[in-house]
Amino acid sequence: MNETPFQLERDAHGQLVLTSADGVRHPGVVPVRAFPIAAPNEGLSLVDGDGREVAWVASLDSLDSPLRALIADELLSREFTPVILRIVSVSTFSTPSIWQVETDRGLTLFVLKGEEDIRRLSEGALWIADSHGIPFIVRDRRALDRRSRRLLERFL
Repeated sequence: MNETPFQLERDAHGQLVLTSADGVRHPGVVPVRAFPIAAPNEGLSLVDGDGREVAWVASLDSLDSPLRALIADELLSREFTPVILRIVSVSTFSTPSIWQVETDRGLTLFVLKGEEDIRRLSEGALWIADSHGIPFIVRDRRALDRRSRRLLERFL
């Protein structure tokens, strides 16, 4: 792995503390993905409590395992974007409609207000916002089962 120009640890309150190569400590840093959907492991900024970037990570894969795990744990505690694995049912093919989906976090229901709440991303991915603004991701709509693809096609 590459030499990292900073150290990262948790303080007694569970917050991340970054120590730069010149020894300056930055308590309460937060990782922020530059491209959370299109390239979640590429481009990550570590920002301080004032929102100033104190370190840049070009790729999470370039970090040593303990450092990568610390950042990944922090991201998991802050991000909530369920991945849709299967569309079980939709209440109607007009909007608003109630969707029952199987996600990586279990079965759930959400209301799709309008077709404009489904956004096409690169390489077959979709971003779907429910009526409360909670985002759901379909990593590759072509990889969904046939029934899910058919239901989805009615809204695209």
